[in-house]
Amino acid sequence: MLQNIRDNSQGWIAKTIVGVIVALMAFTGFDAIVNSTSNARNAADVNGEKITLDTLNRAVEMQRRQYIQQFGKDFDVSQLDDKMLRESALNSLIERNLLLQGAKDAGLAFSQPALDQLILGMPLFQQEGKFNAARFDQVIMQEGYTRMDFRQRLEQDVLISQLQAGLVGSSFLTDAELDTFVRLEKQTRDFAALTLHADSKSVSLSDDELQAYYKDHSDNFMSPEQVVLDYVELKKDAFFDQVEVKDEELQELYQKEIAGLSEQRQAAHILLEVNDKLTDEQAKAKLDEAKKRLEQGEDFATLAKELSQDPGSATNGGDLGYAGPGVYDPAFEEALYALKQGEVSAPVRTDYGWHLIKLLGVQAADVPSFDSLKEKLVKDIKAPRVEQRFVEATKALEDAAFEASDLVQPAQEQGLQVKTTPAFGREGGSEGLTANRQVIQMAFSEDVLESGANSGAIELDPDTVVVVRVKEHKKPELLPFEAVVASIRETLTLQRAKEAVKANGAELLASLREGKAVEQKDWKATEAVTRSQEGLDPVVLQALFRMPKPTEAGKPTFAGVSLNNGDYVLLRLEGVAAPDSALKDEEKVMYRRYLASRVGQQDFNAYRAELKAEADIERF
Repeated sequence: MLQNIRDNSQGWIAKTIVGVIVALMAFTGFDAIVNSTSNARNAADVNGEKITLDTLNRAVEMQRRQYIQQFGKDFDVSQLDDKMLRESALNSLIERNLLLQGAKDAGLAFSQPALDQLILGMPLFQQEGKFNAARFDQVIMQEGYTRMDFRQRLEQDVLISQLQAGLVGSSFLTDAELDTFVRLEKQTRDFAALTLHADSKSVSLSDDELQAYYKDHSDNFMSPEQVVLDYVELKKDAFFDQVEVKDEELQELYQKEIAGLSEQRQAAHILLEVNDKLTDEQAKAKLDEAKKRLEQGEDFATLAKELSQDPGSATNGGDLGYAGPGVYDPAFEEALYALKQGEVSAPVRTDYGWHLIKLLGVQAADVPSFDSLKEKLVKDIKAPRVEQRFVEATKALEDAAFEASDLVQPAQEQGLQVKTTPAFGREGGSEGLTANRQVIQMAFSEDVLESGANSGAIELDPDTVVVVRVKEHKKPELLPFEAVVASIRETLTLQRAKEAVKANGAELLASLREGKAVEQKDWKATEAVTRSQEGLDPVVLQALFRMPKPTEAGKPTFAGVSLNNGDYVLLRLEGVAAPDSALKDEEKVMYRRYLASRVGQQDFNAYRAELKAEADIERF
């Protein structure tokens, strides 16, 4: 039979069929192949703008870290559904892209100088009240950003905020809507509550029930996925001892250092500004007169307090303190350096007006010794050479790691040691290498984790790079029954007790609604409860204000609600009271502002929904 098939496949019919298939592939399959290849590194396309897989992976890691920050380090992130996490992150990125496109269409923009000022003013990047570049780099690096990435992200956040503020700020509210809201908001309710407590002690569980729960919910009892990394660390500081500096070079640099040093001169001046009240000639003439008064023995400081229009120095007798060359206006400086100590210049014209200048003192240049500067000079000469060696060594390490099947050979070539991290999960470790976002992302990447490849060079900070390799991949495994039986027993016991008390409560609720007498003495009455009442469980408060009000006096309405601790609460609504006084003007303003903001947010949500409905979105 096989031979018949082989023979027939050489005939003209078979060749015709193959030709048709090839033609169809040419029209349909080729485009699919091309599209698949071109989008291999993309997660989605939003109106022609690509969302890359790298961007999506970073967003997923950000979500994981947010869960840790929200629930604490004891929260097991590995229990999160990775597919749902990625779907949530991708939806957020798509919405973000749509909003940025909307901001662009609206003509919104934020200048780069304004962005600079925003960053400089952020307390997160400040030390002692001033912007600190090192802290800025440290903070953004911990979040996995380069400087350019962070600036782009911040600019996008500002644009989205501008778009949202514009939509929210354009909303308005009618007086009728305000009145209706206030009446509901300030409404009070009189009610009584009866709490039926869940009785865990009455619940009995068999081993078979515990085993069945363990089997049916096995996904909840998996160990976290973890990796152990081998890594090679390259530090810039290690190259300083490898670079030699000649004495001639140090002496040459020393001479350059001290060449810029010069004497300091303490000047005082009397300034008269030229303006519509005092002409150029009048100002000079006035200073000529002042110069004569000085020559007759009057005190310069006293005269400066009387005449000078420089508010920064007049109260100090015109004293400007010590300064070196290049500080003052050229004409001022030339006159100052022509004086001997105690002398006063003739009137001098600058862009600020007319001056009389007195030289109060001269300090010789403080020239440091060669020995005191030697350590700094050595570092200054070595720094660019060390940087060059560090860059070359980083490239050599990366190339060697790319070609090697482990890290032993790359480490030996650079004279380094292969080190090993403790095990950590996708949420990262608590400190060091395992807490670095870039390392975590690389460790769980497809190339490093699945293919077993060495990573590229990862920059931990400007002076440190590492190359990592997965030494051990601890995949999620079902924890033994003995290790989780206590938590299963606790969960099932609460669940059964909760079901029992809820069933009992439902029976009592049905009887109450039918008007039957129920023998219960533990009702707790509360009057004039507001929507923001303190001391009540939020679940109870929410259920209370959703209950229909009594149609007539003496005929309360009833409801029941389960609490998070397993208890069941019966509610008896006795009456509803509306506010009996009009709002004050300031209260109206407050409520109107609040409601307008809420309506504006609803408008913004509708705008987002419209953007999404009209968008051309493709997920890969």
